[in-house]
Amino acid sequence: MKFLAFLLILSLWDVSWCQYEDEYDSYWWLSNMQSPQSQYNYGPSYDYNPAPPPLSVSDCPQECECPPSYPTAMYCDGRNLKYLPYVPSRVKYAYFQNNQITAIPDGAFDNATGLVWLALHGNQLLSDKVGRKIFSKLRGLERLYLQHNNLTRIPSGLPRSLRELHLSNNQISRVPANALEGLENLTALFLHENQINEVGSALRGLKSLVHLDLSNNQLRKLPDTLPDSLEQVYLEYNDLSSVPADYFKAHPKLQYVRISHNKLTNEGVPGTTFNTSSLVELDLSYNQLLRIPPVNTNLQHLYLQGNQIEEFSIKSFCTHVDITSFSQLQVLRLDGNEMKRNAIPPDTPLCLRRADIIHV
Repeated sequence: MKFLAFLLILSLWDVSWCQYEDEYDSYWWLSNMQSPQSQYNYGPSYDYNPAPPPLSVSDCPQECECPPSYPTAMYCDGRNLKYLPYVPSRVKYAYFQNNQITAIPDGAFDNATGLVWLALHGNQLLSDKVGRKIFSKLRGLERLYLQHNNLTRIPSGLPRSLRELHLSNNQISRVPANALEGLENLTALFLHENQINEVGSALRGLKSLVHLDLSNNQLRKLPDTLPDSLEQVYLEYNDLSSVPADYFKAHPKLQYVRISHNKLTNEGVPGTTFNTSSLVELDLSYNQLLRIPPVNTNLQHLYLQGNQIEEFSIKSFCTHVDITSFSQLQVLRLDGNEMKRNAIPPDTPLCLRRADIIHV
């Protein structure tokens, strides 16, 4: 009887041990299937499938995207749109660039007067199909991107709140005197790559303007006036042949002037034209200069390559040379002229003692 009891206990122990081994083997196999990062990782897996992204805001146009994480932004760019979608009132940043939009009808932004940024560049906008008061109701608009369109004139009714106005790569040929009226907060104006032949007095009221780009146009005359606040002016690739004697001296904050690829001659540039103490960089490359125009000793970068200069005049940089009087020039480019290397005066190192790069 005792022997039968012993056999029964032994059989039950074998079954329980086999069950334990099966459970252990199953657990090891599952853990390795779930966590393939290490073949020796027998612990539980922490891998999981992330939750699906939240849906866009309900009032977002079907053609666009309105990320819930950015509730004031609406992205409608690069979607082959031929019309302007509805803009919810909560939107402050609207992106419609790189589409095929040709018109902005009146009332398009009546529901979204709180817009701060409006990107409409890279479309096919026509001036005749842009409402004359379409932007006037956007009293908080700071940046307006209209470059790379088919505009033939600057839109009317621009809000006074504007800080940046991008109108490059259009077909604008003139800037009427009142086209920029009231834009006293504008700091940057981009009008390059157009067909502008005259600016006249249109810049007179831009009291905050810092950056002005009028390059790649058809200017034959400089603007009548430049704002006193201006620091950078880009005028390269035009048809300018002259600069008035005191044109830049009236602007004490002006630091960067680029007039390369024009038709400037020494006769059209009086001796004191560029002798302005505020200038840091002056680019006169690829013009028709025969002599180096006098510059202020505070100038640090001077580009004169691609002219017809034959003579190196030290007086263009230093009226006199001594231990305390010398030029601050760091970069001077004179390559592509008709000057010979032995034409450099021996006292040049004294005058240009700060120069790191000189190309002749």
